[in-house]
Amino acid sequence: MAESEVEKHLSERSALLEQEKTSRHDYAFKQNMSPVAKTAAAMLANIRKKELDSYWTAPAVTGSNRDLKEVMFPGMSFALSRDRMEKTSLWEIIASMPKGCLLHAHMEAMIDIYWLIDQALEIPGFFISSPVPLCPGDSEWSEQFEFHYRPGAQGQSSANIWQSDYTPNLHVPIVDAARTYPGGVAAFKAWAISKMSINEEEALEHHHGIADIWRKFTSCFRSIAGLFFTEPIFRRCVPRLLQQLHDDGIKYVELRLALFSGQPFYREGSAVPEPDFVYFFECFQEELYSYTSSPQGSGFWGARLIWTAIRAFDDGLIKESMAQCMKLKEAFPSVIAGFDFVGQEDRGRPLVDLLPLCKWFEKECADKNLQIPFFFHAGECLGDGDSTDSNIVDAILLNSRRIGHGFSLYKHPLLIDLVKRKNILIEMCPISHEILRLTSNILMHPMPALQARGVAVSLNNDDPVVLGHGLNGLSHDFYQVLAAFENTGLAGIATMAEDSIRWAAFEDQTDSEWLQGLEGSGDGLKATRLAEWRVAFEKWCEWIVEEFGADDFESQA
Repeated sequence: MAESEVEKHLSERSALLEQEKTSRHDYAFKQNMSPVAKTAAAMLANIRKKELDSYWTAPAVTGSNRDLKEVMFPGMSFALSRDRMEKTSLWEIIASMPKGCLLHAHMEAMIDIYWLIDQALEIPGFFISSPVPLCPGDSEWSEQFEFHYRPGAQGQSSANIWQSDYTPNLHVPIVDAARTYPGGVAAFKAWAISKMSINEEEALEHHHGIADIWRKFTSCFRSIAGLFFTEPIFRRCVPRLLQQLHDDGIKYVELRLALFSGQPFYREGSAVPEPDFVYFFECFQEELYSYTSSPQGSGFWGARLIWTAIRAFDDGLIKESMAQCMKLKEAFPSVIAGFDFVGQEDRGRPLVDLLPLCKWFEKECADKNLQIPFFFHAGECLGDGDSTDSNIVDAILLNSRRIGHGFSLYKHPLLIDLVKRKNILIEMCPISHEILRLTSNILMHPMPALQARGVAVSLNNDDPVVLGHGLNGLSHDFYQVLAAFENTGLAGIATMAEDSIRWAAFEDQTDSEWLQGLEGSGDGLKATRLAEWRVAFEKWCEWIVEEFGADDFESQA
């Protein structure tokens, strides 16, 4: 009798587990996998298991050596695991994966700091200033400094920004600042990187809270802006960035940028800021075309910008930003893909407070026959029922086609159903959520809770350079998710890549055209891109089987 009860329990258990899988985001994809893809999936699962057991699990240490034990476990914090993951077979596989599209990334935070400083040292006309003398030995990051592009300016070569007699806000040539830094140019670069990105210690200090890390985070953007928003550096960084993404298997990117009057753009050779961002858009469009037309850019689908306004600004400044967005959309219709608000949600204005502005923007776009859909940040928070958490409600009601982060969505079953019914994709940024202290490691991330309910998700890197990825692209995020969650597997990461193409704004579409495009059928541009990705995916699966030995795998099975 006892044995039959156990058998009954096991039968019911198996049936429940199988039934639960039918609700997952990757269920349809898994049902349609080719034989070679299924073999590759099984091999990937086998490699993952072996590496988790042998490579990510430190041996137990007892006795007097206990203090020497290496802290290591599958899914450990990214800041500690980044370098180690890049030495694995799983990394080699993920690095070669066709990843589809990158839909959530802030362009200024994707340009290597070391490279930016090198450009500023090489190109004449760059200066540094600070409201206070800078102290190289000070580990605090409260120091404020800015870079400036002032070609033709003489500068104060005799001034030393590192000494107490430095005159506040005096512009010092960056070459002189680097030369006079204690330890020389190399030490200056290391100092700049430490001030313009989040280091390992800061990433792990979760007990200091989210507001603390956001202060450092926003200070990085202020410093980067003086280098990024200059034509000589900007023109160089566009093809470099696109090539880095292309090398990582990304075919298309939507880049968020906060463009406003307080952040001017400087034309090469001119110390006078441009009156608007028309020339900035011309530079972007020219460099994008040049790259996609080059041999290196062959096969890259393109890039568009999502115009962003700072959510903490007052109505007047936001309305001015919205008006400029519409003006530039008219002039560069293929460049602007949509509109968003950026900045720390907890400290900025909630979407309900910005509702009148959003409605005004919608009406103006309709009157001008402009397609500028919303792609709102919402729910990038730990709250439950507060104004930041409630941003998700307003993002849904405002017909945001995608939601950036949506970290708190898992707490709201009704909103989950609405997101699914309205075909809204969640732009997840798991490493960003670790570094910005929403979760201490990937194992605590709520993304699997959404995927288990069938919510469409794409993986994104958000601000890779500032957050310490070390590389552009999506390999780190895909690796973290695959290694952490047993249920993900090859079908799970493939579904996220495929969904990134379904929800990409390759071209302007009405709401009805957008929903039809999500189906991926017909002969439209999105259907063509999906077909191209599926061919690349099958080739990748074939490569996994060939490279990692199907015969050996089958003999072990």
